[in-house]
Amino acid sequence: MKYSSQENKLIENIRSSIPDVTPGVSVRAYHTGRLVCDISVGQTYPYYDLSSLTKVIFTQQAMMEAFDKGHWNLNSTVGDFLPDYPHAIKIIELLTHMSGLEWWKPFYQSAPLDKTWQERRQWLYEELKKSEINKTGKAIYSDLGIMLVGFILEKIHRKNIYIIWLEFKERYYSNTTLSFHIDNKTDIPIQQFAPTEDCPWRKRIMRAEVHDENTWALGGISTHAGLFGSIEDVAAFGLNVRSQLQGIARYQVRQKTAQLFASRAIPVEAGDWALGYMMPSVDRASCGPHFSVLSIGHTGFTGTSFWYDPRHDLLVLILSNRVHYGRENKGFVKLRPQIHSWIFESLKRTV
Repeated sequence: MKYSSQENKLIENIRSSIPDVTPGVSVRAYHTGRLVCDISVGQTYPYYDLSSLTKVIFTQQAMMEAFDKGHWNLNSTVGDFLPDYPHAIKIIELLTHMSGLEWWKPFYQSAPLDKTWQERRQWLYEELKKSEINKTGKAIYSDLGIMLVGFILEKIHRKNIYIIWLEFKERYYSNTTLSFHIDNKTDIPIQQFAPTEDCPWRKRIMRAEVHDENTWALGGISTHAGLFGSIEDVAAFGLNVRSQLQGIARYQVRQKTAQLFASRAIPVEAGDWALGYMMPSVDRASCGPHFSVLSIGHTGFTGTSFWYDPRHDLLVLILSNRVHYGRENKGFVKLRPQIHSWIFESLKRTV
């Protein structure tokens, strides 16, 4: 493949940075909607475990669509949809991680793996009802909160989460290969998937099976993790977000709704969240120091991310399998903002 001089420089920078950080990295960037960077460095694969990008590719977008259709509003509570849920939490508190719910619990250790994935979801809901809340006035990133959003979506649509996903994919991502691997199985050869961690619990290298233990125990589908896809698929999502914010007519929500969900939703002192999207923190933004305060994005534990800066109309997408070198490997935390900065600085020199 022929690369531009800017791409070759970026490849050199990344190649010198990835030893002991990740086996490989795929990067795409769009400026004013135009593809300006499309590179792969190291050992890369057609498909990746997208991890927590599931939260924005599916869950946040589905809740935004439901809001746009009037199914809930900024004052709606969990109890409005789940009357037996014991805590007073607003839906916006789930999307901004202000609910006070714990960030994570090892549900996989006690999940009834002999049951169907639908039965396991009902078991999960009962467990979520037992979870205590501790509201501190600060955002605490919570998988549990986003899991709970899934049950709200099921009440809104009166369908199980997988059917909701299939119908949502048809509306938003019909030309992509985005997918959940139900029962942790796929018809695609597993060699096409980036391997993630050598898991001590499952006693094998995870490949085409979701890395997140709780999602795996739930049968491969959840609202906090579980999607697999390619760099092209994640780009389709990112360009969708850009089009929503710019009011391009063919997308599913009104521009004012998209802009509301992409706006800061909590005070700076509480955290850096729009409604479901991350926003850049002052001192440690994963998109680096050049992206504006209006930027929105999200990261995934396996080494994935999307960031869009509406001020500079710059979209950057990164896929990797950094957990293949172990989940405690923190080198990617330093590399990711550097990649964003290299792209931004390269564009600044050429425009």
